Amino acid sequence: MASASWNNFHIGKDCGHTKWSRKIAPKMTVSSGQIVTFDAVDSSNGQLTRTSDASSITTLDLSSCNPVFGPIYVQDAQPSDMIKVDILNLEVADWGWSAIIPGFGLLADEFLEPEIKIWSLDREKGYAQFKDIRVPLRPFLGCMGLAPGNDEELSTIPPTHAGGNMDCRELSVGSSVYLPVQTAGGLFSCGDGHAAQGHGEVCGTAIETPIRATLRFELCKNQPWVTTPQYQTPPRSQIPNPLPDLGTYGVLGIAPDLFQAAKSATRNLVQWLVSVKGLTRSEAYILASVVGDLQIVEIVNVPNFEVSMSVPLGIF
Repeated sequence: MASASWNNFHIGKDCGHTKWSRKIAPKMTVSSGQIVTFDAVDSSNGQLTRTSDASSITTLDLSSCNPVFGPIYVQDAQPSDMIKVDILNLEVADWGWSAIIPGFGLLADEFLEPEIKIWSLDREKGYAQFKDIRVPLRPFLGCMGLAPGNDEELSTIPPTHAGGNMDCRELSVGSSVYLPVQTAGGLFSCGDGHAAQGHGEVCGTAIETPIRATLRFELCKNQPWVTTPQYQTPPRSQIPNPLPDLGTYGVLGIAPDLFQAAKSATRNLVQWLVSVKGLTRSEAYILASVVGDLQIVEIVNVPNFEVSMSVPLGIF
């Protein structure tokens, strides 16, 4: 990836950390309205490469995974304020990976063996190839967040009320995220580049990739009603899609527990991809994580809840 355009406001790959903590010294201070570029390695923290195979999954040091880069101190930010982060540009590398990591993912009890898929990302055409399936690239940062308001050191794996590992694919170029400040300066960091991901990220990984992010920061004073992350997206017509819209194919999971309903929907979509599209079960699980969308369909008709899992037919 090319060198930074804003040399004075650049966070490099040497600024990674794997904890949310107000004890981590900020790498720079910015004023409201300033733009910063971030260069982030992938969520394996460089442990996986273009040449990795399934054996590389078994030797992953999970304690060093999911690094974020920063932090930056936003001048005058104090608790009860909010920091608005505008996502101006995202540049992914020309490769990425997805994996099945034993013990991790929605169907972890059914997929016990490690698997890895190394992707070639065609940034010009706007998609990645998966056999005869084209996966549209829609980059976003899996992690964007602020430090906690106490002296705790929190893992970067689970999200927090101040953001973190949200894995929300809506936070792509043109979107804005609003984060509640919990400590002086906010102490913003980001990372976990994704080239594409479905809602739910069911196997536990997206298309994980190194990424360069260009973000603009705006301090919004006295916003105590913002207590968890919020976001705004651009109109759908502004979101590029290199593939035709042919509708979706979805399956339903029904159970008296939302988690079990989500597992059922995912399991049934995997089976459809195996039976109808000729994928192996592991390939289907990875594809469901990258392009499949989990949604709550019904949550009021007790005792059973309903979750759908769908894929866009234009990928085939």
